[in-house]
Amino acid sequence: MRRICLTLPTNRHCPETIAALGAEAVHAADHFDVEVHLLVLDSCGPADHAAHADAVRRLSAHPRITAHHLDEAGQRDFLARVTARSGSAKPELLLDLMLPDGLSYGACTNRAFLIAAALGCESVHRRDSDSRYQSVDGRTVFPVHHELLSLGARAADAAGGVTEPVRLPDDLLGRRVAMVGSSFVGELSVDIARIRDADPAVYHDVVSLWAPEDWSAEQKRALVEESFAGAGTEPFTVDRSLLTVVDPMRVDMCNIAFHGPSVSERVPLPPARDTIGSDYFLIHLVHDARLPGVLHNRNIVNYYTGERRTGPGFLAYQTRFAKFLLSMLYFHFVYDRMADAGDALLDAHGRVRPAAVAALARESTGLDTGENVRRLDALDAAYRRLGGRYAEFADHLAGRRARLLDEARDDMADFAVLTEAWEGLVAAAGDTPLTRPPGRSR
Repeated sequence: MRRICLTLPTNRHCPETIAALGAEAVHAADHFDVEVHLLVLDSCGPADHAAHADAVRRLSAHPRITAHHLDEAGQRDFLARVTARSGSAKPELLLDLMLPDGLSYGACTNRAFLIAAALGCESVHRRDSDSRYQSVDGRTVFPVHHELLSLGARAADAAGGVTEPVRLPDDLLGRRVAMVGSSFVGELSVDIARIRDADPAVYHDVVSLWAPEDWSAEQKRALVEESFAGAGTEPFTVDRSLLTVVDPMRVDMCNIAFHGPSVSERVPLPPARDTIGSDYFLIHLVHDARLPGVLHNRNIVNYYTGERRTGPGFLAYQTRFAKFLLSMLYFHFVYDRMADAGDALLDAHGRVRPAAVAALARESTGLDTGENVRRLDALDAAYRRLGGRYAEFADHLAGRRARLLDEARDDMADFAVLTEAWEGLVAAAGDTPLTRPPGRSR
């Protein structure tokens, strides 16, 4: 019986989401021959952590579902033991990259990848705490259903489990399905709709900054139109699924599953701090390496909590968005070269080669930062045109320009370091108990 890890990283109050995740776990166990490890990685304060612990205790008991609720102290204890036995000469650095002092979208999912390895799970299925499942005719439509139909199977064998004609070249049918995903409906995935509503021209100028600088005006306009919109607003009515090399723009990290041996046990996500979009790298890697995937339409509903629209929340969120724009100088370089490499990104067993990815990430750190200087200039001008709190944010950004430029470059260097150490970390995690035996001190 295969084991899977259904995970929810969270830093916000979300007992209802935990209850819904429990229902998805039951669906998986009742409909497939799997053992489900439901993993809540909790970075909340004491009050929210206690509410989450209560939500976990209230989950329906099932003989093939095991729930794990780890606060950051528990996560750190596990990671400290893993990094210490990983064989790395710098275990303290790896620990800092896995559990940094600050928000990291990539690092929280990397922790799930290592814990899944410790639990013997073949795949990781990630959800987000600011989203919910759709329902039709009183029935909740869980993404895990499509994920378990195909993930890890040879593409030729998975073809019978999708609803649409297969769009894969014959030479890819022997490869395993590395990723199954869908997108979201509802609010934009990045909280900038208020910019669009206030001034569509400024919205275009801001969003187009994540395109390569040398793209044409037409290419940038097309990118702006589809950016951050997910699957739009159309509700689910009937299942549709497609076996293909999945377009990264069609899936979202709130609704994704990776086959560990093919991808997530081979290469981690970039551990960049305070950077939106840093957790989307593997979606691009799967595409550029021509690994089969399944795209389905059980889209999750995205919504926003109020925190990011408070004064401190607004400042923090806009900083993460600015850092996302700066990160694209490096990611576009890596994506372009991964696309050129194609099958050369894989080993003889059809698995991603970490060394190839690490080399590209390290090479990108030598890029001239002039393009990012111009990005900051354009972002500053756009936010000052908006005025109000956006102009105030531009003042804040102006005082951090040099630091932000350095951080964007250093984040890619950190990614190269972590990728080089990843196989050792995964192997160590496989030999490390998630929690210490009773009576063993930390």
